[in-house]
Amino acid sequence: MYRKPSILWPEGVLPSDAYCDEDKRLAVLAAHGTQGMVDDPELQELVDLVAKLCDVPMAMVTVVEEGRQLFLTRTGIDARETPRPTSFCAHAMLGAEPMVVPDAREDARFADNPLVTDEPHIRFYAGHPLISVEGAPLGALCVIDTKPRPEGLSDIQRESLSVLAKSAMRRISQRRLGETAQEAVNMRESYLQRMIDSVPGIAWSADGEGNFDYVSAQWSELTATTQPRRLDDWKNAVHPEDWVQAAGAFQASLDSGKPFEYEWRLKLSDGNYRWMLARAVQTPTDEGQNRWFGTVIDVDRQHRLSEARDLLAHELSHRIKNIFAVVSGLVAIRARNRPEVAEFAAELNETIRALGAAHNYVRPHEGQRASTLSGLLADLLAPYGSAEEDRFSVTGPGIEIGARAATPLALIFHELATNSAKYGALSCPEGHLTVTVEEECESGGEGSVCVSWEEQASSCADPDKSEHEGFGSRLLRMAVEGQLGGTFERTFSADGLDVRIVFPRKSIEN
Repeated sequence: MYRKPSILWPEGVLPSDAYCDEDKRLAVLAAHGTQGMVDDPELQELVDLVAKLCDVPMAMVTVVEEGRQLFLTRTGIDARETPRPTSFCAHAMLGAEPMVVPDAREDARFADNPLVTDEPHIRFYAGHPLISVEGAPLGALCVIDTKPRPEGLSDIQRESLSVLAKSAMRRISQRRLGETAQEAVNMRESYLQRMIDSVPGIAWSADGEGNFDYVSAQWSELTATTQPRRLDDWKNAVHPEDWVQAAGAFQASLDSGKPFEYEWRLKLSDGNYRWMLARAVQTPTDEGQNRWFGTVIDVDRQHRLSEARDLLAHELSHRIKNIFAVVSGLVAIRARNRPEVAEFAAELNETIRALGAAHNYVRPHEGQRASTLSGLLADLLAPYGSAEEDRFSVTGPGIEIGARAATPLALIFHELATNSAKYGALSCPEGHLTVTVEEECESGGEGSVCVSWEEQASSCADPDKSEHEGFGSRLLRMAVEGQLGGTFERTFSADGLDVRIVFPRKSIEN
């Protein structure tokens, strides 16, 4: 069983020889901070009580310093200190048991002591040693009478003196422990403060109302302005174009308790602005209140690199689309006077247009494309007639698709639509195509997306040509299984074609 270590020297044991060395003893005494315990209320209560229990006019808690005996608390005497050479307690503190002097006039150690021959005319003395946990003698809890007491102390008085001396020593030790603990706390806080002030960013804390009680030194170093105390104090340091939305976002987080994150521009001391990323979270305190802790870090380089990449990507996007247009035009020019390749040229141009549509999904600009799988299907089927003409229907949830998945998805469904327009439901007016998108379908399981492609074209379908495994079909299967990690099933029937494609959802969201 764990037992809390004692802060008292074992009772009935002499002080440690090592700590009776005066230099070491005085060092331990100084560590207890006894100067700050003069007139300590708790020690005063002990002194008053022991005087009553022992029926004496004087009692005191003393510590023996290098040249004097200091009374931390006392009763029945006005003096605050006495010279060390006259101290009774300097003798008492060196013992293992209380020192009792029935009549000082008859004790060779004290008979000529000025405190005996003159005021306060000490006759009876009893002092219990106060010894630190290391074994250093510090002083005593003593009781004094101006009359001899041959009988000394009664058993109950001696026990009371011992118990109250332990309490006095415990109080003195707790003061020492408290100061040591506070020093450790102050040191940790100092280390933490230096660490926070040295990190390359601004750290801050605020109460639940958004009143800032701490902003790290980086703020002053970057802005050369006083630390903000309220939200409005940030206004002059935030770019005017960013202020309203940034302040509104922070206020919304204060109201909702949700984490705050926003990018804005900070005005530096030289007048220039740099992009910053501000983050903050709410944390409850032990008092039941909420506090906010946040950081503001410099992301200017990343922000400008991102802007440069976006500009480059935008330019590349336009150039690629121009390449599609140029290639399509070249195909048309080359095939214009060659009727024997007209059909092939038309198919090739359709494929190029499908790649152009897929490119819009890879690099979207100004709302040029839908962002869902159903939207992609509707875009690719649009050339074959509108939904109002009842040539096709696309239903299902709006499942987001990512840039990497857009191109293989576009190629897959372009190939299916092209085949349908040649040999299947989209090749005749009475044909109909139904495309259904499902989440976590039974055949795919959790985390899957299923697409059912159902063609009804019994009067015009050409299964002999549809079933042929040409290059397009191999490309389709490679895109489904190789690029997107899905499965592909195709079933022909008397009235048309059923295709079942299952994708892992994560493969089309990336």
